[in-house]
Amino acid sequence: MKLILPFVYIFYYTLFFSQELNCQVSVQSDAKLELNSTELEIIKQMKQSVFDLMNNTQWTKDNFKTEERINCNIQIQIKTNPSSGVYTGFVQVQSTRPAFNSNYNTVLFNFQDDDMTISFSRNTVLTYAQNQFRDNLSSLLAFYAYFIIGMDYDSFSSKGGTPYFNEAQQIVSNAQSSGAPGWKASESGKRNRYWLVDNILQPVFDPLRECNYMYHRKGIDMMYDNKVEAKKSLLAALNKLTPVVQTRPNTINIINFLNSKTTELKNILSDSEMKEKTDFVNLLKKLDSGNSSKYQEILN
Repeated sequence: MKLILPFVYIFYYTLFFSQELNCQVSVQSDAKLELNSTELEIIKQMKQSVFDLMNNTQWTKDNFKTEERINCNIQIQIKTNPSSGVYTGFVQVQSTRPAFNSNYNTVLFNFQDDDMTISFSRNTVLTYAQNQFRDNLSSLLAFYAYFIIGMDYDSFSSKGGTPYFNEAQQIVSNAQSSGAPGWKASESGKRNRYWLVDNILQPVFDPLRECNYMYHRKGIDMMYDNKVEAKKSLLAALNKLTPVVQTRPNTINIINFLNSKTTELKNILSDSEMKEKTDFVNLLKKLDSGNSSKYQEILN
């Protein structure tokens, strides 16, 4: 009995109190980058440390069952190694969420962060401490953990992700004095961590958050029950982006949201009449004229 009880407790804890993220991690270096055996071992350790931070940290006060965890991917691509233990490159971040009554997963967030400069030494353990800046890698990962959670919560309830976007914004504030790239308003032409979270918390971007909720809860989640009405809801949700584009054209949040949905919309509309396809394509071109050719493919 003494041996069984701990096992039962561990099983119960894992089942009902799992962390929020189910994160797959990849750390790769460019083929042209020649790394010695020590650096290769450090990169291997980095992958495990990133995995542990993302998956073993409890980011919220909510309890998640194992099957409720948010599926996401972190890909770290190392392009240069300017000095021992220092790496530059980019981070690709993606998260998905399941559609109701389906085995389909819709992409919520898909972003390439090109402002990665990180340090990592042998046997480093990454930890996140609220209101503290410890190192750039743990802050970067914590930022995306909270942004992923915020996007997920917004898709299930109207503006439900606000507490987590606030936490991500606090991480930005704490990191600005570090000198690391990607944390300041003046960097990367408004396409970095600062602007991702600053935009989404501005009242002018409320329609984007309403779109996120309506697109998923009244569109994607309803596809199984009533596909005709669900597609109408998708179009209505996207229409909510119009006032944002009129006041803040070409912002990273809008472009990122639409890019993550292009393939999905093409598949959803594959059996639609030409008029319905055209309505979607015309709207998408107005919202994101720079990618008009990509949206045109929906008509094919």
